[in-house]
Amino acid sequence: MPLLSLKMLRRFFEFYINASIHVALAVIALVCVTYKELGYPLTTDVLGYVFFGTISAYNFVKYAKAAGLHHRSLTTSMRAIQMTSILSTLALFYFAFQVSITVIYASTFLAAVTFLYAIPVVFQKNLRTFSGIKIFLVALVWAGATVLIPWANASAALTSDVWLSFAQRFLIVMAYTLPFEIRDLPYDAPSLRTFPQQFGIKKVKIMGVLLLLIALLLEGFKDDVMLPHFLSLGMLTGVITLLLWRASTNQSRFYASFWVESAPFVWLGSFYVLTYLLTA
Repeated sequence: MPLLSLKMLRRFFEFYINASIHVALAVIALVCVTYKELGYPLTTDVLGYVFFGTISAYNFVKYAKAAGLHHRSLTTSMRAIQMTSILSTLALFYFAFQVSITVIYASTFLAAVTFLYAIPVVFQKNLRTFSGIKIFLVALVWAGATVLIPWANASAALTSDVWLSFAQRFLIVMAYTLPFEIRDLPYDAPSLRTFPQQFGIKKVKIMGVLLLLIALLLEGFKDDVMLPHFLSLGMLTGVITLLLWRASTNQSRFYASFWVESAPFVWLGSFYVLTYLLTA
């Protein structure tokens, strides 16, 4: 019985990762950081919209081709992921009617980038296959989803602090993505010209640390600097630096997809704890 339970837990964990639920929760954690930092009223409609949109988008990018080519021979796990994607898309449409029209405009642009990232429509190539731009596209979509969508729904002024938060998020996600690129180094086609392919693993790790330091320094240029946010951001950069430095081409199966992807939870949790401790 214990062995059966352990096997079931492992299957559930693999489904949780492979169905993009973990990454969707990580995105939600970053959205919550934005709401708390910029002082916008947190709305469950945006959380639902971003959460289900992330699952739909990630599963589309990862599995659309496989599902289309092998629809009849899909494994049980793939069918479960496919059903999760369908239900998430339906939930996404529901929440789309709850958020502001500005959010729809902003997310339409992000959805278009995601679509072009996966589907070959330009010279029979998708955006992912264009040399050296993969990491920038990922950072753009994540920064847009976790900073600009909360801003758009709040109908707030587009201040310099919003742009600085967007720039910070862009740099953080770039650094955060590098362990994935290191993991995929043996499998990526040379034509992709990813950062590890162009500069080597050691230089990429140094580059990632520099990106994180720049993101941390940008905090000092904001009009409204919150000490809990600054300290939690420092903790986040430390965690990502450690995870990045330990990344390798033979990392464990879930090192990037679970442990690295969990970094936003550290940021959100430390932000709330420090806010409580420093304002109590």
